[in-house]
Amino acid sequence: MIEELDSYALSDYLLFSQETYFRLFELYNRDLWPVHLAALALGLALLWLMRRPDERSGRAAAAILVVMWAWVGWAFHLERYATINLAAPYFAALFGIEALLLTWSGVIRGKLRFAESDSIAAQGRSIAAQAGFVIVAFSVLINPLIGMLAGREWSQVSFFGLGPDPTAMATIGALLAGRGKSRWLPIAFALAWCVVATLTAIAMGSIEGFGPGMVVVVTIAIAFRESIASR
Repeated sequence: MIEELDSYALSDYLLFSQETYFRLFELYNRDLWPVHLAALALGLALLWLMRRPDERSGRAAAAILVVMWAWVGWAFHLERYATINLAAPYFAALFGIEALLLTWSGVIRGKLRFAESDSIAAQGRSIAAQAGFVIVAFSVLINPLIGMLAGREWSQVSFFGLGPDPTAMATIGALLAGRGKSRWLPIAFALAWCVVATLTAIAMGSIEGFGPGMVVVVTIAIAFRESIASR
C-alpha cells in the first residue's frame, strides 16, 4: 500500500489542469473588471492604515480584510472554484470562519492595533511589523506581476481582495504588524490557505507558489522567534 502511494506524484491528486485553473481566473477577472481598481485602492488604504497606531485604523484595516475574505469565500470558492474542485466548499467555509474571526477580534473588539510609529521602517519597529508591511506590499503590488512575468495575461492572475492567495498573504502581513497573542488564531487560518495554495502551485508546476510559500516560512520563523522571546 505504501509503495503504491509512493508511486503517485502531487499532481496526480489534482482534479484539474493548470490550463483549467488559469482559465477559471480569466473568466472570473473579466467578469469583475473594473472592480480590481477598487480592490487596489483598498489594498493601498490598508498599507496606509498600517502606519497609524490608533484603534480606529486597526478597526478599519480589519473591516477591509473582513470584506475581502467574505467576498473571496463566496464569489471565488463557492461560485467559481467549486466547479473544478470538490474541496472548494470547505475552502469557502475556511474563508467564512476567517471573516468571522476578523470581525470579532478586529472590528468589534478592536484588537488589531499597529505599533506606535508613524513610519513602518522607523527605528524600534519589530521584525514582525516590518515583515508584515513588506508582505502586504508584496501581496497588493508585486504578486500580480509574478504571473504576468511568467507569460500570462493580467486576467489570469490573482489580485488582492479578489483572489484567495494575495488576500490570505496580505491578512497575515497585517496581523503580523499588529500586536498581541490574539492575532495568532486568524493568522493560523490564513496560513492554512497559504499551505494549500503552495501545494496546489507545486502540483501544477506554477511559480505562483513562491509567494504563499515564502509567507509560510516567514510566519513560522516569526512565531518561533516570539515564542522564544516570551519564555
